[in-house]
Amino acid sequence: MAERSYDFLMPSVNFFGPSVIEKIGERAKMLDMKKPVIVTDKFLENLEGGAVKQTLASLDAAGVDYVVYNGVEPNPKIRNIKEVKALFEKENADSIITVGGGSAHDTGKGAGIILTNGDDITQLAGIETLDNALPPLIAVNTTAGTGSELTRHAVITNEETHLKFVVVSWRNIPLVSFNDPSLMLDVPKGLTAATGMDAFVQSIEPYVSVDHNPITDSQCIEAIKLIETSLREAVANGHNMDARTHMVEAEMLAGMAFNNANLGYVHAMAHQLGGQYDAPHGVCCALLLPYVEKYNLIADPTRFAELAEFMGENTAGLSTRDAAELSVKAMKQMSDDVGIPQTIKEIGADPKDFELMAENALKDGNAASNPRVGTKEDIVKIFQAAYDGNLDFSF
Repeated sequence: MAERSYDFLMPSVNFFGPSVIEKIGERAKMLDMKKPVIVTDKFLENLEGGAVKQTLASLDAAGVDYVVYNGVEPNPKIRNIKEVKALFEKENADSIITVGGGSAHDTGKGAGIILTNGDDITQLAGIETLDNALPPLIAVNTTAGTGSELTRHAVITNEETHLKFVVVSWRNIPLVSFNDPSLMLDVPKGLTAATGMDAFVQSIEPYVSVDHNPITDSQCIEAIKLIETSLREAVANGHNMDARTHMVEAEMLAGMAFNNANLGYVHAMAHQLGGQYDAPHGVCCALLLPYVEKYNLIADPTRFAELAEFMGENTAGLSTRDAAELSVKAMKQMSDDVGIPQTIKEIGADPKDFELMAENALKDGNAASNPRVGTKEDIVKIFQAAYDGNLDFSF
């Protein structure tokens, strides 16, 4: 590990804490934004006193003009990013400000990609495929969740094929991110659980990734500990400010970690579930997590045993293998505690789709960093185990 070189990427400036949203107008002027497109959804746009209203107020105070796109959908589609591009060009905009969770940020990134790198984004799927810089991008985050406000990943769904694909490039990283935990106090329980589990997965996958390094390890460890002590509380009482704050800290750490150490088969497979059945990304990740990591465990039992300790499990006197197995049970317990469905069958998964989904999962940009190298047959078997709710499956 010491002999391997690695880079570390994140936004140039990251604001965290109460009322940081007030600085948006100031930062927009510093970036010479004359007319940004605000990329958000209808609910957030209409939420009185919410993140969009506060963003617009800050821009108004700074004298920055803007136009609003409110058509963001879960699992953002190609049509969404084309709509943003059309509005951008019609209004002679020069920049983008995303307000929301991962769907808003990915929509904004996707629009930026096709504005400067060609209209067919499907041809740009993969890692470092972008030749040109995106328009200046600011991300205002409202969920403790995806980490997309910090990362180089843009996840888009092709609505015609139902396939999700990822464009991974340092050019996608927002110039400035904003995270204000007070904006998340009214996030519904189900969304809190789904986005929180996404952060949980994004702190576990980089820790066991083949691309992990000492910096990302430290971020994963702290994120896992914060989520272990805060996610259940945030779901149980959304107005628990301490829990909300710790979850935002955790999702930022996890975002920084996977932005550099990458992910694995959980995300590669979750993209297929979400694209095929238009299911919430965080729920897909949570449902697959214990099954994928049960499969991965033999690749590095020591690191999985360490995960059990980070999640507060008592591993004293256990063998490395038994402690590693305990980590998988703890992952499933977390998912159950916050109300995630029990099986992928409950979100509409159909076994007849598993072979195609497995084939596409292995093509996903996240697959290469998984700790265990699998086959299409292996991935089908994992999907089937998650469909049956059978955590005792073996290979």
